[in-house]
Amino acid sequence: MQYPRLAQLGWNDELAAEFSSHDGLDPGRVAVQHRGAWEVTTETEDVLVEITGRLRHAAEPGELPVVGDWVGLRGGQIEVVLPRRSKFSRKTPFTEVSEQVLVANVDVAFLVMGLDERDFSIRRLERYLTTAWEGGATPVIVLNKADLATDLDTAVAETESVAFGVPVHVATAVAAEGIDVLLPYLAGAKTGVLLGSSGVGKSTLINALLGDGRLQTGEVRSDGRGRHTTSHRELLVLPEGGVLIDTPGLRELQLWETDGGLDKAFADIAELVTECKFSDCAHDTEPGCAVRAALADGTLPADRWEGYLKLQRELAHLERKLDPRLRAEERKKWAAISKSQRQRMKVSKKR
Repeated sequence: MQYPRLAQLGWNDELAAEFSSHDGLDPGRVAVQHRGAWEVTTETEDVLVEITGRLRHAAEPGELPVVGDWVGLRGGQIEVVLPRRSKFSRKTPFTEVSEQVLVANVDVAFLVMGLDERDFSIRRLERYLTTAWEGGATPVIVLNKADLATDLDTAVAETESVAFGVPVHVATAVAAEGIDVLLPYLAGAKTGVLLGSSGVGKSTLINALLGDGRLQTGEVRSDGRGRHTTSHRELLVLPEGGVLIDTPGLRELQLWETDGGLDKAFADIAELVTECKFSDCAHDTEPGCAVRAALADGTLPADRWEGYLKLQRELAHLERKLDPRLRAEERKKWAAISKSQRQRMKVSKKR
């Protein structure tokens, strides 16, 4: 069956093949996530739906539908979530140790930073790059508010020094300058997401790409900075083709588990580690340490090394927090299996 409307959102033969086993369900893509409800775009309409009780109780943390998910609907309810090609996750804020999936099935992650002094932070960019690489999408750096930069050349140079092959684009969204270069990344109905802290101009960027003022943006203050207004994640189709997901500003982006994102974001350090004399080098006092040598001669900036260690410590702490929880869940699972087996044995003996 052909789905021309869904094809604009990225529906393809691969998704059709995955969906073929779900007879009787209608495909759709989550466009907006509310508390307890989801707006889903189908081939014929946009509908506000809930999820089945079975899905709610069977889903693990991070498996409930999010914006960008492809889902199967029946009778006004989401019955199944298709496997994700990519996802962007963070540790839930505050004290709870669980995964919060922000968006799913993204091809390109536009990492937006404001060039005003309040927002520009290389260390924060390293954190976003780590999350983007781990998420499974292609990162692209967008330096917005070029008109507010006090030293544009230096800011671009600092950004490129940690980008390692990731494209860097400079834009002024309020004047729609430097925007068109982003469109080719979304050609072929690809999906992009804009990630960044509050007030960097993500909604203004999207409005410039949409060619209208569909998304509300904050008024510009006397210092030229906008106020953040986006309150939820939303999937939007661009007139030139492609899909963009707007997201609220992230006040905090705590890393979730990473398999290789840290090494990709810090490719220079990952390469140095392989050059150390000892494979278990702690990069402290060991002889032949390539990291210490690079720090000594200045080829590896000390603040970049400290940023890497900070993220590494954060991931190690997360792993320690997760292990006891996972062990407890495993014990509960096997206890339930054992209890079920005992009950079946009692019934069998009575027979």
